[in-house]
Amino acid sequence: MRLTCCTELLHREGFAFEDQCRFAKAVGYQALELAVECLPGNPMTVSMAEIHKLREIARWNGLEIAGLHWLLSDAPSLSITDPSRSRETEVYLLRLVEICAELGGRVLVHGSPRQRAPLAGMSAQDTLVHVAALFRNVADAAARHGLVYAIEPLSSDQTPFINTLDEAQELVDMIGSDHFRTMLDCSSAALAEEDSVPDLARRWLPTGRIAHVHLNDSNRGAPGTGHDDFSAIIAAIVETGYDGDLSVEPFTTCVNAQTTLAIAAATVKAHLQTFERGTP
Repeated sequence: MRLTCCTELLHREGFAFEDQCRFAKAVGYQALELAVECLPGNPMTVSMAEIHKLREIARWNGLEIAGLHWLLSDAPSLSITDPSRSRETEVYLLRLVEICAELGGRVLVHGSPRQRAPLAGMSAQDTLVHVAALFRNVADAAARHGLVYAIEPLSSDQTPFINTLDEAQELVDMIGSDHFRTMLDCSSAALAEEDSVPDLARRWLPTGRIAHVHLNDSNRGAPGTGHDDFSAIIAAIVETGYDGDLSVEPFTTCVNAQTTLAIAAATVKAHLQTFERGTP
């Protein structure tokens, strides 16, 4: 498992990308997960040379880039649920697949709650069918580049569309590609699911349907800054043999971005050392 740092909080506090890399490496992260807002320009016009430079800067600092998330955060007019925006949204997402591949990433995480609000008068089933049709070409592109595109279940306070892993799996089954899966966001799962996050990890991670894990507290902070039991969460993840990325994704800070991400790294590494010691 790689310990991965989502960098948008650092970006929003004005840290240059190389400084983000130096900090992440210094506190123990092994890879970075980039929000689209952290790219050096509009995804539709930024050059691949500029994208490749990010990969090289990360590599020079001993880091890899795990992938992309917050895919539509910089494109407020796009929507996966509005048929009138389908083509424009699909083109944008196909471009993000190419960018992720150039970065050396493995996964694109599709959260973006504001761009997946169901349309008034459109049934839940019709919405699901429409979204599946949009994502099939995206899944095919991910397959061509050896990537995984992951739909992220989000809590109902963010969106009414796809709140649980079971709902996400319905969409995954409709698309029918190994390169389109779902993922576990600990904060949203704690708020949206009936089962505890450790129980969800034990149930879902062995299925191979989970492409990625976001570690965050139900208070929207980082591991170690709230009340969620990350000892139990990490123990369950280690128990399943999951070997993907553990990506720290806080939405709020404790003091500042660096402090928050350093607390998270120390918390997660301590639990990993405790529980991996007891595994074969």
